[in-house]
Amino acid sequence: MSRVPSLSSPFLLGFDEIERALDRVVKGADGYPPYNIERCERENGQPEKLRITLAVAGFTRDQLDVTIEENQLVIRGRQQDDKARQYIHRGIAARHFQRTFVLAEGMHVLGADLRNGLLSVDLARPEPERIVKTIAINEHE
Repeated sequence: MSRVPSLSSPFLLGFDEIERALDRVVKGADGYPPYNIERCERENGQPEKLRITLAVAGFTRDQLDVTIEENQLVIRGRQQDDKARQYIHRGIAARHFQRTFVLAEGMHVLGADLRNGLLSVDLARPEPERIVKTIAINEHE
């Protein structure tokens, strides 16, 4: 079964990369760990800020990685099983995760903070420059 491109309008030229990014996001969404995305208040004419907060209870700072790979924010968590423990019941599993967020052009990661089992990553979305450019028209006779 072939997929009909969602950005196939003749007025949307060069957006095939966005469509591929949307496909990557959909394939990588398994629901763990849960997260929030919030818009933060603007301060003193600063660009718009966003905050991604992931629930990473049980992970230490050394077990978490926040990286930018191409135009993606990638957050990974790695826990190791403690072989010295003998569990009678184990409802909290040591697990790995990878959560990926595709960043728009111009987005900047400001920093990350781990507090009370929540990992927050702050991003800034600067206002795009309004550019008007006149294109010369060549005339051939």
